Amino acid sequence: MNYTFHQLQVFLKVAQKQSITKAAEELFLTQPAVSIQLKNFQDQFPIPLTEVVGRKLYVTDFGNEIAEASEKILQEAEAINYKTMAFRGLLAGRLKLSVVSTGKYVMPYFLSGFMDANDGVDLVMDVTNKSQVIKSLEKNEVDFALVSVIPKHLKLDRVELMKNKLFLIGNTKRELPKNSTKRKIFEENPMIFREEGSATGNAMETYMKKHKYYTNKKIELTSNEALKQAVTAGLGYSIMPLIGIKNSLKNNDLKIIPINDLPIVTHWNLVWLKSKKLSPTAEAFLNYIKDDKDRIIKETFQWFEEY
Repeated sequence: MNYTFHQLQVFLKVAQKQSITKAAEELFLTQPAVSIQLKNFQDQFPIPLTEVVGRKLYVTDFGNEIAEASEKILQEAEAINYKTMAFRGLLAGRLKLSVVSTGKYVMPYFLSGFMDANDGVDLVMDVTNKSQVIKSLEKNEVDFALVSVIPKHLKLDRVELMKNKLFLIGNTKRELPKNSTKRKIFEENPMIFREEGSATGNAMETYMKKHKYYTNKKIELTSNEALKQAVTAGLGYSIMPLIGIKNSLKNNDLKIIPINDLPIVTHWNLVWLKSKKLSPTAEAFLNYIKDDKDRIIKETFQWFEEY
């Protein structure tokens, strides 16, 4: 056999995602490139690793066994690299984070300086909704998570990073009648929500229930980007985090609808399990955050305080 580490990485990702398209996206490769590597890897085995039924790809039992072995080989190779760097006196290891979807506009700025200073650190960051972030914490699958609403059923330590502000947002071309009351705005216009399990969606639902607003037309979407595009297109209004619409406000695609008891203000928190023994890499990142967070906020998020 003459397989390469690259082929192992490609096959493992295909097995995990059960899709060449999704594997290509995560590996930042083209679909043809993934297909070629998968074929070259398959050619070294007399037994099929995958099969296609209809238009869906399935991993065979043999393929699952090879995927498990591939993961172990890649982990061992990674460990060798980390140990080599550690012997050279460099910080080395993997930093794993789970981030709520809006957090993708926040977390990279708190990571870039640390990653630039530590070439031996590999970053794995999963961007998903609040429910999935909490599951990753519960299962101890990550070092840290970024959330705006802290789950009460878990014993967590935290570092508060910065404010999170949610405003009612609309399309600049969609005008409300001048005599519109708050109730009329929320009840006589289409309202666009995030899916169940999203902190943004929960905040909007809670706000409307508190005021007993009942919308006649409700639209539900599963990402903040989809939400932003829908509001930009004039499909309706939504309570959205300010952090994700900076450019849309600047370009005059979206506008904030003035409501006297908005914004909803929460805080972004970096959290981790109290019982977790942090790795040297995670400990170093935590110290970096504590030392540099104020500088990062001042340099990157000064515009945020204007709203």
